Amino acid sequence: MSGDYHTGVKICGLTEEAGFDACVDNGADWIGFVFFDRSPRFVTPQHAARLASRPLGQSRTVGLFVHPTDEDIARVLDHTPLDVIQIYASDERARQVAEVFGLPVWLSFPVSGREDLPQSCPVQRMLIEPRPPENATRPGGNAQKLDWSMLEGWNPPFPWMLAGGLGVHNVAEAIRLTGVPAVDVSSGVERAPGIKDPALIASFVRNARMADKI
Repeated sequence: MSGDYHTGVKICGLTEEAGFDACVDNGADWIGFVFFDRSPRFVTPQHAARLASRPLGQSRTVGLFVHPTDEDIARVLDHTPLDVIQIYASDERARQVAEVFGLPVWLSFPVSGREDLPQSCPVQRMLIEPRPPENATRPGGNAQKLDWSMLEGWNPPFPWMLAGGLGVHNVAEAIRLTGVPAVDVSSGVERAPGIKDPALIASFVRNARMADKI
């Protein structure tokens, strides 16, 4: 990979100022807020608004919702503007959210094997991640690593992103093996649940961008 291209980087689950500023300072493309109250990274609309009022640089904000109503999303947007809505929902519901709110929508898409990979994209981007364990209390953010071999040679004609078990130590390998255009990390750059480590954020972004040059 060469030229101006770089792998997109999303840091998800921001709850505090130091982590937020580290995302901006290190050039993360997207900063994610989790509006799902079972997550240790949950933030209220008001708290997200306070963080998003800080300098954003070139970063953009993403709001993560799990099977939300229109009212759930509207309540957040009343407080903080979002650049992207990321959603766990059906294809039909994701399309409906895009129509109602007029924002880009990313559809989170848990998979177990290659046969589960989507063949089409009903919205702006598909986020591929591992299917959660049966006893999980949330659909994502469980620090599970996907078997990347299922993605080798998979070249969908739509934008996608890889999540699940990524960290400083393996993000470059994941990019090289899968050719993914964008990566998403949360627990992999934390020093405690919901508390980001600025040094890990810097290293993650750097390692993702280094992979572009190989």
